[in-house]
Amino acid sequence: MKKISVVIPCFNEEENVVPISEAVINVFDKILPQFDYEVIFIDNCSVDNTRPLLRFLCESNHKIKAILNTKNFGQFNSPFYGLTQATGDCAVLLAADFQDPVEMIPKFVEEWENGFKIVCGIKTGSKENKLVYLLRSIYYKLIKTMSKVDQIEHFTGFGLYDKSFLKVISSLDDPQPFLRGIVAELGSKRKEVFYEQPKRRAGKTSNNWYTLYDAAMLSFTSYTKIGMRIATIFGAFMSCLSILSAFVYLIMKLIFWNRFPAGNVPIILGVFVLGAIQIFFIGLLGEYILNINSRIMKRPLVIEEERINFDDETSNDEEGTTNEPE
Repeated sequence: MKKISVVIPCFNEEENVVPISEAVINVFDKILPQFDYEVIFIDNCSVDNTRPLLRFLCESNHKIKAILNTKNFGQFNSPFYGLTQATGDCAVLLAADFQDPVEMIPKFVEEWENGFKIVCGIKTGSKENKLVYLLRSIYYKLIKTMSKVDQIEHFTGFGLYDKSFLKVISSLDDPQPFLRGIVAELGSKRKEVFYEQPKRRAGKTSNNWYTLYDAAMLSFTSYTKIGMRIATIFGAFMSCLSILSAFVYLIMKLIFWNRFPAGNVPIILGVFVLGAIQIFFIGLLGEYILNINSRIMKRPLVIEEERINFDDETSNDEEGTTNEPE
């Protein structure tokens, strides 16, 4: 019997972890009874009642497992690490807030059985904030245009991943993985399945403008060179323009010595405009350097505080690494 792992990252989802586990189990009991399954919750150090609820779920059903992190390791590391701990023939990654529809799992499995190694859930629309969805659409268009890798638009990571692909991501030595980019770059035999994103069932999202910016800059600095290329080209253009302006000014001053007062306004404008441009590109360069710095430090993806119902594990307190799933 084939086994399917369902990986559910969570952070302060006390209102959702029990319903999402029930919904997933209901799918396997009623629609996919021919498959064995495991449900792996990976908690990013929730401060509400999420962890006691996860312990209760694990006690009531041995097929429900939990990994409890020592702290919040971010929206990228925790789901990625959860996938590397899956023991099934494939793994489905979905959010705990019901914005990734559980009823899509049978559709993913059907495409997987048709031979596809990766099945991506692609949003065709969202019942959440329309402005955010519009900005996301613009961002996806930009990153797809600028990236050397054909990025997947409106793909959040929600999908199914074959065991062969899980082995690939487990072998990556990347302390700051960007799953969406990795799927676009390394994924083969990929199928896209479309859905409309519903509203959160309950609770408040932990995403904000900073986390969205963080996600955008991680993908931008990981998969594009255009930022630095623009800085180089623009710098060369401004240098040529400055030299030409200085030459024209010199000629005009020599010809019309007494009738060509330059004044201070052009100087002030030039200083402020060029200064602002320099600060912008220094900040952009800093984003690239931060990305490089986080990768060369080789820190673990997560550090586990406890893992529950992983019977074949010998220790509950160990550092999270990207070892291959058993």
